[in-house]
Amino acid sequence: MSLSGPLLFVRYAYPPNRLGYCGPADSAAFGEYGVAGTVDGGLLQLARQFSGAWPYLELIAAGTGIRDPLDRRVVEAYWVGNRLLDTIPLTQVADSMEERFRPRVGTRFGWLADGVLQGGVPHHSFHVFGVYPWVGLLGDDRKADKALTVLDRCRIRWGQVTAVHDRQLTVRSRPLHWDGCLLTLGAPVVEFAEAPVAGPDGIAVGDWVSLHWHWVCDRLTGRQLRALRGYTLHHLELVNHRVEHSGPALALGTG
Repeated sequence: MSLSGPLLFVRYAYPPNRLGYCGPADSAAFGEYGVAGTVDGGLLQLARQFSGAWPYLELIAAGTGIRDPLDRRVVEAYWVGNRLLDTIPLTQVADSMEERFRPRVGTRFGWLADGVLQGGVPHHSFHVFGVYPWVGLLGDDRKADKALTVLDRCRIRWGQVTAVHDRQLTVRSRPLHWDGCLLTLGAPVVEFAEAPVAGPDGIAVGDWVSLHWHWVCDRLTGRQLRALRGYTLHHLELVNHRVEHSGPALALGTG
């Protein structure tokens, strides 16, 4: 059974919230909504405290005529990707970015706008690769390893389950790779991840799943897997080659 939009949001937003990176201070209360499967006004209030994700949900909803930013289609579009992202007019994305993000990113807003004009869409991978400053830190030998780890864990990645042990899953996935010039996907590796906040949900060996930080978020359908892979690769190509002030260019001192 498909999760409702609010509960799907909990699945994807809980991992960084649990680690204290974003969202409400009371991560236990937020996660409990996912465990209990409860949706009410309290969950909406907590969701609004995700200052990174919430503006994108509002943008996608407004751009597609959907009233609720936590509509399942909107939540899926932001974290995984779907056709909604390709129906929002470019001018509307740019205007919404101006309204919602200029106060948040300050002088880097011009770089964000450049990414939109070059084809960036309101998907989580665009935020990770095009808005966060971590890509630009890859050229600093003192910070490169941490920057690559943060970028890899923060993005929504995909992998295939190879083993299930109670609440821990073994997943084969492709981590990010930085070769000194380009940010790409590396060779597959095996990693361990915690089961989704509400439990394994019948996830079995061979299933494709999405991951955020150290948690599995959801089982992916073939369509969702193609979307997540496609939007991720699209934004990697964008920051590697298309935008003038790309992260790799900044890391190399040429941006």
